[in-house]
Amino acid sequence: MVEKTVLNIGFDDTDSPKGMCTTFLAYKIVDLLQKQKTEFLDFPRLIRFNPNIPWKTRGNGAVSIRIRTKNPSKVKNQIKNLVSKYSDIKNGANPGLVFFESDKIPAVFTNFSNLALWQLIKRNNAKIFAKKNDLEFFYQGNGQGLVGAIGAIGYDFQDHTLELLSYRKRTKFGKERKISAESVKIMQEKTFPNTFNSFDTKKGRVLITPHGPDPVFYGVRGENVHSLVYATKILKSDEKLDGYMIFKSNQGTGDHLKNELNFENMKPYASGKITGIVSNTPKIVKGGHVFFKIISKNHEFWCAVYKPTGISSIASNLIKGDKICVGGGVRKASKKFPRIINLEFIDIINLEKNLSKTNPICKKCNKKMKSKGQNQGFQCIRCGKKTLKKITIEISRKIKKQLYIPEMSAHRHLTRPLQRIGISNKTSKFDKSLSWFCVYRN
Repeated sequence: MVEKTVLNIGFDDTDSPKGMCTTFLAYKIVDLLQKQKTEFLDFPRLIRFNPNIPWKTRGNGAVSIRIRTKNPSKVKNQIKNLVSKYSDIKNGANPGLVFFESDKIPAVFTNFSNLALWQLIKRNNAKIFAKKNDLEFFYQGNGQGLVGAIGAIGYDFQDHTLELLSYRKRTKFGKERKISAESVKIMQEKTFPNTFNSFDTKKGRVLITPHGPDPVFYGVRGENVHSLVYATKILKSDEKLDGYMIFKSNQGTGDHLKNELNFENMKPYASGKITGIVSNTPKIVKGGHVFFKIISKNHEFWCAVYKPTGISSIASNLIKGDKICVGGGVRKASKKFPRIINLEFIDIINLEKNLSKTNPICKKCNKKMKSKGQNQGFQCIRCGKKTLKKITIEISRKIKKQLYIPEMSAHRHLTRPLQRIGISNKTSKFDKSLSWFCVYRN
């Protein structure tokens, strides 16, 4: 009797800005494997890596699939063919594919994956890793996709969400997506808090539909399978879709910002957080963007908050001495500025008293006194009472000790929404009946 093997499959960078999608390739792979009665051991995994990598396409997501099979060689050949078929190589895709046969994932994979979440990993490092760990790997183009392919296999979930991605029929690729905005709004209301970031009520904007030519029609993010499938029954569109698949993901976890940045590791494109003291008065520049500095462990760092995030007004109300924790991505140095952290959140830990000196108040007349001239003190113009010094008053702060995150429309895939603060989803029941996968027969 032939023993069954656990096969881990990782792939990435099969898409380009002009078309295709790594998750659509996953959908096609699962469709093929389920027809062959393959045993799936978990949801397909959609892992979003460091969002600040400059050459990423869209959400910098890689996919891995974990199965048990009697014929791994046959499966590998089939998947290689599908990767070649569904990769947009002619428009710049650099697909990477990795196979790893093992029931257990070694710690070196997890370490590699954790690093890819917040640092820049060069593709040659991924090739060296694959050879050193005896991986079967394949790539086209420059092999950039190997970084995500290895990382997707090694990712260790401490928290997760699920995303239901619905796919279009090929004849609709590249055409305008039409979905009822009202139905998206209703869906969000009916499924809250088990789904998130579907509709921005402030701006009246649908957030579940992408805008590019890729095969995805919409993606609903949430906490459990039932809520996501229920959401599909509420959403309304005249377009006949091909099907959907639910992925287990690190979206909405804020995982890319969990590492502490410091003077040594704050390299260009790194993501993370840093705690420090505001060291200057924030400057508002043209366009409403705000720049300020913080001191942390005897080093000073520039921070930038851009107007579209909706938290620039929070940054502009900081004062010297405020203690804050900020998170974001490191922008490469320019002629005007050194490396800057582009902020994705501001967590105010302690607020300084905002003290200001002002002309004294006449105790008799309750009127502000006027200056008599330099070093000549102050006098009440009504009763003539005099005094020498200004008084110090405390100005109330417009911000509070709390966490501030961008407006919903400005969230990245990994941004942890407010409704998920303090929530950790560690167990999603995996249903081997394939309730998480559906091809519509119409």
